[in-house]
Amino acid sequence: MARAQLTIDLPDSVWISRISTQYPDTLFRVLAAFPDDDRGVALLELTGPDVVEVLREMHEADGVEDMEPLERDDDSVLVEFETSEPLLLLTLQEAGLPLEPPLEVSNGSATLEVVAPHAKLSALRDQLDAFGMDFDVGYLYESGDSERLLTPRQQELLGAAIEAGYYDTPRECTLTDLADDLGTAKSTLSETLHRAEETAIKQFASNLPQFADQNLA
Repeated sequence: MARAQLTIDLPDSVWISRISTQYPDTLFRVLAAFPDDDRGVALLELTGPDVVEVLREMHEADGVEDMEPLERDDDSVLVEFETSEPLLLLTLQEAGLPLEPPLEVSNGSATLEVVAPHAKLSALRDQLDAFGMDFDVGYLYESGDSERLLTPRQQELLGAAIEAGYYDTPRECTLTDLADDLGTAKSTLSETLHRAEETAIKQFASNLPQFADQNLA
């Protein structure tokens, strides 16, 4: 299974894209959503200085139906609504994926995390392309247990190296310093870290499109 964060540029024709672009200081957080035939029902949290204006825009927007504010304080409001434009819900549904809240929309872009087999991630990419939605990948990595990738000793030494600042830029310690602190031979430490780095890098690279069909083990 892979875990990916996607930031998707929503079409200008969709109401939530228009309104979030008009009020860029307001954060739209979808806390729950499900498709209902060709519609979508969602629970939305609005946060920001313009929530009253945003609610008014939503009430008047084509594509928003049966809107009902549930809770409100000074700068946030919880809204349940129905929409005839559940674009992301339909896109995920076509790729065989559920929506995993929270989905955040700000200034015309939606950010969400997806955990899925690589084949379904590929199907999601195809669906986004089909709907004409560009996207950026914030991160992409294997969501499996790291213990399956690294030995306990590799995990221990890699963790110590990270904590000591060995991988910082600039480095906070040298390999010699790290070996002295851990009471291990420099050559042994170097080899162990190199093997751990190789495993981690190949595991990450296997999720990249150019290496998808290659066995990097």
